[in-house]
Amino acid sequence: MPLVALVVLLAVAYLHPREQVEATVAIACAGAALATGRLDAAGLRTEAGRLIPVVLFLMAVLVVAECCRAAGLFSAIGAHLATMGSGERIFAAAFGVATLTTVVLSLDATVVLLTPVVIAAAAVVGISARPLQVLCVRLANGASLLLPVSNLTNLLAMPHLHLGFERFALLMAPVWVLTLLVEYAAHQIWFRGDLHRPLGPVTGDVTGDVTGPTGPPAPIPGAPLVVVTAMLAGFALGSAADVAPAWVAGAAAALLGVRALTRDELTLRRLAHSTHASFALFVLGLGVVVATLGRGPLGARLGDLVPSGDGLPSLLGLAVLGAVLANLVNNLPATLLLVPLVAPLGPVAVLAALVGVNLGSSMTWSGSLANLLWRRTVVRSGGTVHSRDFHAIALIATPASIALGVVTLHLWAGVV
Repeated sequence: MPLVALVVLLAVAYLHPREQVEATVAIACAGAALATGRLDAAGLRTEAGRLIPVVLFLMAVLVVAECCRAAGLFSAIGAHLATMGSGERIFAAAFGVATLTTVVLSLDATVVLLTPVVIAAAAVVGISARPLQVLCVRLANGASLLLPVSNLTNLLAMPHLHLGFERFALLMAPVWVLTLLVEYAAHQIWFRGDLHRPLGPVTGDVTGDVTGPTGPPAPIPGAPLVVVTAMLAGFALGSAADVAPAWVAGAAAALLGVRALTRDELTLRRLAHSTHASFALFVLGLGVVVATLGRGPLGARLGDLVPSGDGLPSLLGLAVLGAVLANLVNNLPATLLLVPLVAPLGPVAVLAALVGVNLGSSMTWSGSLANLLWRRTVVRSGGTVHSRDFHAIALIATPASIALGVVTLHLWAGVV
């Protein structure tokens, strides 16, 4: 029954039905899994204690991202991209913006809010949108290695890591830098024809997700940047004081939400909708189902596959196992299943598993929820999804990033 419930939830994630359907199915699947009796009351309380702070953080940071969009942050960024003067410069700037967006506002903001902007910017200056839109989904997964708040998988792993915000970032920083270098090189190789092609005629300026009359780009709004910077600093300071990231993100969401309402940038209904409460219920239901699975035969068999040591071969094995599992059952269930089994081996082993889960999830469409969100966003923004580009970049970059990243993590952890 828990396995059937997981399959149903993954199908819902792929099909993305109406929000009411998504929430109802999640509750029903969680109830079916609990009916097996594998997860007792104490186990349920433990899982809820781990999942609820993560879900609350997710809701808050999605509100922050939506308020930034409503304030014109992303449209201003798109307008500035369109003034860069060459395909290569536009790509380099978009690469940096996608990286920062993923690190600070999480990968969902990159695939949902930044992707339409880069597609519009490409249309304005007459270049192919393929390299720009693909880098959004690639960096949504790859650039999320740096901070605990950059990816939901990182937050789900944090209770098992016993690391502070700064220590997590310190250990993952060289892996993150190496991943970005590999991604940049892979895009330059695969899209070299598109990036070196001369610009076409300028057709307009980027305003929101569409093109409009030609004119100077709008200034980047300062208030959202100040609040987001303060939020990032709050994550680091809060970690030292044992304050959950959800409280910091919630405060930032409240500040930006009040600002958006008073300036008529958002309605109260739109602000409430930006929490994506149905998706939060979906994540909670998924966590309950996976926790039930972990207490059955599947969890036992998966435990047999976990290497027993913490040397480099074992770390590489954990990363490969995380990558394979992410592509079989999606990155969130993979994290929930694998991390508790790996935790006894120590934080470096858990981080190696995260490298595999986060980077490996970009190999297939179903590997990450971000991949599925990106596909829908591209289509809604008037772009075209090119499966060949998606999988070619994955084959060029992902195996190298995982292998080099784990080796770097092993060597760096021995130094710091």
